[in-house]
Amino acid sequence: MAVYAAYGSNMDPAQMARRCPHSPQRGTGWLEDWRLTFGGEDIGWEGALATVVMDPGQRVFVVLYEVSDADEAALDRWDGATLGYYRKSKVRVATLDGEVLAWLYVLNDYEGGLPSARYLGIMADAAEAAGAPADYVSWLRARPCASVGDI
Repeated sequence: MAVYAAYGSNMDPAQMARRCPHSPQRGTGWLEDWRLTFGGEDIGWEGALATVVMDPGQRVFVVLYEVSDADEAALDRWDGATLGYYRKSKVRVATLDGEVLAWLYVLNDYEGGLPSARYLGIMADAAEAAGAPADYVSWLRARPCASVGDI
């Protein structure tokens, strides 16, 4: 099975259990030298969409799942890969047991724009449910977001 690294709402184990029932959680880790950011404000329903970009010295908390082929196809539909919003990229994730090769979604759009407060809240709740460190969850909750009139 392929290993998927979730950094957005799919960090939430309950959500992933509903979306991908045949794909168990494998653990958590850090995407080293990458940064969480947002882009594609014009294609998102609620402002900019989450993505990651390479950035030395930065890190992104991720949740790893062993994804079956059928669940991967379902996840592609859920996350907009079949619409061309996201592409898959292979990355190395640092875990307590060493590095793991995984894939994740990267937005096919320029970086920039602000997500909605609701979207950030969902991501922070997902990170908290997955056991992310409290300072990471707080950092997510404190990020700037678009005002209602801007979306």
